[in-house]
Amino acid sequence: MATILVVDDDNLFRELLCTSVERHGHAAVGACSLNQARRTLEAGGVDVVYLDVRLPDGSGIEALESLRAVADPPEVIIVTGQGDPDGAELALRCGAWDYIEKPASVDRMTLPMLRALSYRTEKRKQRIPSLQENSGIIGKSPRLASCLAQAGMAAASGVDVFITGETGTGKEIFARAIHQSGNRAQGPFVVVDCTTLPSTLAESVLFGHERGSFTGADRRQVGLIEQADGGTLFLDEVGELPLAIQAKFLRVLQERSYRPVGGGQMQKSDFRLVAATNRDLPAMAERQEFRQDLLYRLGAFCLELPPLREREGDIKAMLEWRLASHAAQTGGVCPVPSPEFLELLLSHNWPGNVRELLQTVDMSLVAAQGERALFPQHLPLELRVRLMRGSVALRALSSGADSGGVRPGEPPRPLEPWREHRATILQKVERRYFEALLTLTAGDAAQAAVISGLKSARLYELLAKHGLLKARRGESLIPETPE
Repeated sequence: MATILVVDDDNLFRELLCTSVERHGHAAVGACSLNQARRTLEAGGVDVVYLDVRLPDGSGIEALESLRAVADPPEVIIVTGQGDPDGAELALRCGAWDYIEKPASVDRMTLPMLRALSYRTEKRKQRIPSLQENSGIIGKSPRLASCLAQAGMAAASGVDVFITGETGTGKEIFARAIHQSGNRAQGPFVVVDCTTLPSTLAESVLFGHERGSFTGADRRQVGLIEQADGGTLFLDEVGELPLAIQAKFLRVLQERSYRPVGGGQMQKSDFRLVAATNRDLPAMAERQEFRQDLLYRLGAFCLELPPLREREGDIKAMLEWRLASHAAQTGGVCPVPSPEFLELLLSHNWPGNVRELLQTVDMSLVAAQGERALFPQHLPLELRVRLMRGSVALRALSSGADSGGVRPGEPPRPLEPWREHRATILQKVERRYFEALLTLTAGDAAQAAVISGLKSARLYELLAKHGLLKARRGESLIPETPE
């Protein structure tokens, strides 16, 4: 017998669904809010969750990843009274098992549950593939845990992998971890930095060349593709691969064969491809800056790494790891970060992601000169200046945007903690931005995505977060009137 959690603030619907679950021989538990759902999930033992999108204390889709961040994550079935294609896409990308629109028949509601339970039964019989423990990837946030699970499956399957993500999110570290955890771990790991490939020599670097094939070719040169035989070929920043080479490289991927420059015979190379980029290759393909057929070939298994700002709790974990590593290398005492030092790290949005964080910590350790504690004064000056300017701007915006300031003659009010204050102000600023965006674009989804620079799924997630997405008609966004 399985345990099914039904999260919905509609009492009648929740009771009917619980009754249907019990008729199939399973235990049903009801919850009318996200907070109740979290308490139930933390207790453990839940196999499947029916999750409403609109709840009194937040969005079900927005909370989906955090609800599944438990030791044995349940399968989640999203239930909504106002479905839209982008909401369904976002739900699936966040790990939902299915997406059901109300009203629905009893069979439509219960069939996904039965299939999810069957899937869990089979999954528990198998060993879940994972990356090696010494992969060097630090953190336990829900977003990172999802990526680690996907990377483990990719490593075990042996398929080609396409990794996307912002600069500094750790694409090469993930690529090496996939290589080391797969069946080619004993083979070579060959890195091709496509940003440094000169267009005139790219073919020779990749495919190699025979002696005398061009001026200056005084000996045979082994190409990187041949060097990767039996191992992994990592194409870093594949979006920078010269267009002239892309067509030839497509054939290499299809047949795992190539012809060296000046050579007559085709040669074989049994390699696994892992490609990575921080660029929008679909958009480049539309502009004919990247071959569409090569893009399709690269996307056998896609892994999107989250930016550091979306990995809750991982900044502190990486800081502790870096400080412990430094102490182990130097033989000294591990310095302790002061609360103010940690607070500044947590308040920064880290556009350079993990790479920027680790460099900042290293620079702070140099500035500390062996001291036992790290203070804000040890951080790079430019970072401190940016954070200070941002905090002053937020305070000014807060005092001008609402009645948060203290007027002359009024008694001073108690201040809330800085992080809570900052989060409150950012929420207000975000909402005003998206309200203005919807007004400017008259609800046009495509135009709103272009102006904001956000992907469609992320745009809809933020609109739903601020209660601005009520429905979708055609390609228009219908803003919800604030209560």
